[in-house]
Amino acid sequence: MYQLEEKKYFIYFIAIAMFIVAYLLILVWKKRTQKQFADAKLLDKLSPERSTFKSVLKMIFVALGLSFLIIALVNPKMGTKLKTMTGEGVDVVFALDVSKSMLCEDIAPSRLSKAKQIISKTIDKLGSDRIGIIIYAGNSYPLLPITTDQAAAKMFLQNASPDMVSSQGTAINEALDLAKTYYDNEEQTNRFLILLSDGEAHDESNITVTDDLAKEGIKVYTIGIGTTKGGRIPIKMGYSNLTYKKDRKGEVVITKMHDDILKQIAKDGNGKYLSGNNTDKTVDYITNMLSNAQKKEFGTKQYSDYKDRFQWFIALGLLFLLLDLLMFDKKTKWIQRMNLFNEKSDY
Repeated sequence: MYQLEEKKYFIYFIAIAMFIVAYLLILVWKKRTQKQFADAKLLDKLSPERSTFKSVLKMIFVALGLSFLIIALVNPKMGTKLKTMTGEGVDVVFALDVSKSMLCEDIAPSRLSKAKQIISKTIDKLGSDRIGIIIYAGNSYPLLPITTDQAAAKMFLQNASPDMVSSQGTAINEALDLAKTYYDNEEQTNRFLILLSDGEAHDESNITVTDDLAKEGIKVYTIGIGTTKGGRIPIKMGYSNLTYKKDRKGEVVITKMHDDILKQIAKDGNGKYLSGNNTDKTVDYITNMLSNAQKKEFGTKQYSDYKDRFQWFIALGLLFLLLDLLMFDKKTKWIQRMNLFNEKSDY
């Protein structure tokens, strides 16, 4: 079994073909020109050590050397054996608040960036746990279905922004309700929902889904991002501040972090409230909590253990190029004895 990692480099074989065609055309041109200059047998007498065979052989060495180097660029991978991997872990869903208030910079670089840092660093420390991401503001959206692909999770997380939701607000109840649909493995007994928000615009009387999550065995942890002092919400274009968000009266809006509702959600969800202003401390707590949870086997898959073999082709390519450098155009004694082109015949 084998794989070709970079097939695009096969196009360079066109250059090899052009080189061979050019060499043959030059060879034909030389023969015709020589015939116009003198008889072939006379030329052999004038240059007895001239070897057509070695000239062709050198061209073959160059073509083979370049060909092997091109194959090395393609990076062939050989599969040595099939391996079976068993997935074992817990299900973790992150619910990220992307409302405009999360753009506030009372926590550097901003509340939203801080929340992304916490999620990203947590993902880096996870094992084979399954991950899902929800974003919400005025509405909630599934940003990433639950998966073991941690690289995809970080890529989707990087693009999360307020522009991805159609309306502003804080539809936390809708986000909690959407989270219930993420846990698709009925045998998984350890399910975690981690909600990151500044708590602003949350109405405790509207939070009705937390109890349902707890009944389904989903533990809800909340992480508060921001300060009680608060700050302004920048409206940016690029990296420069243009202005700040204003209310209907034209006054600059000051957004503050409200942790009361977040603490209540965590309590009702059999989880815990964490302050997210210290990234490392928060990440350490979450990863320790998840690593201590009982892991559940969620599937096995077979894959071939492919290994890079480009080194072989580099070695072969350099070998043939080295042979070309070491070989002279003149005849050697063993070639003269072979008399490949009937060069010893008298005229």
